[in-house]
Amino acid sequence: MSKQAQEAREALGARLRGFRKDAGFASGRALARALEWQESKVSRLENGKQNAGDEDIRAWCLATGQEEHIPDLIATARHIEELWLEWRRQLQTGAETRQKKSLPVYARTKVFRIWNPNMIWGTFQTAEYAAEVFEQAIRFYEFPDDRDAAVAKRLERQRYLYEGERIYNVILGEQAIYSKFGGPDVMRDQLDRLVALMGLPRVSLGIVPDTAIWLGHSFSMFDDKRVLVETFSAELSVTQPRETELYARAFGLLRQSAVYGEAARDLILTARQKHVRRHP
Repeated sequence: MSKQAQEAREALGARLRGFRKDAGFASGRALARALEWQESKVSRLENGKQNAGDEDIRAWCLATGQEEHIPDLIATARHIEELWLEWRRQLQTGAETRQKKSLPVYARTKVFRIWNPNMIWGTFQTAEYAAEVFEQAIRFYEFPDDRDAAVAKRLERQRYLYEGERIYNVILGEQAIYSKFGGPDVMRDQLDRLVALMGLPRVSLGIVPDTAIWLGHSFSMFDDKRVLVETFSAELSVTQPRETELYARAFGLLRQSAVYGEAARDLILTARQKHVRRHP
């Protein structure tokens, strides 16, 4: 579990402890007897060793006379579970469900800040490039092969490039335009797609040259409210304002290292020439 998720769990436990004491239960043992629980369960919840389920929160609040807080605490507990989502759990039925889950987030977001040092961002991917990405993920995580459905859901995001007034600030590492996903044909078409997207009025595409100093892992920032960070094992959701501010600062530094406009286009076209098209 991430540090942020653990801190949130401990904060929830402290709130539950306060409810217990305010209700006159001098000890966890007394509340456990009232709820017909094991005493250890009360201790684990109060100390952030175990996340509270919906029914746990309902029972606790009813026993302590805090019924009005049930919806808020259930939402808090569910958010803690979302802070650190293991890929195997998310992908156990395939990738389409995870792609579908992202659509409401994209619909709500007004300003995107995206950094990826070695891969084209999902919303900018062609169908062939995305299919190769999912094929590699299927081999690595060994989840059901639903790549066609997953690609279709990923491509649905692209409608938001043309709808509303959303702003897309996207920065890629130069490595991203050289990494060979699907071979030369796929990469040349993908780079053509990038050049075309640069012409959209609300898209700002920067490339951080290999010669520049840039910060590590990729991340996607949705307005100032949420940052998603993908690791090999899980997806981390960052929502604490002090932490999202750090990502905003990191993105600002990346913008200083990136090149834009004609300079970025030249890097993409140079990379395109390196991807020699295969002949039948």
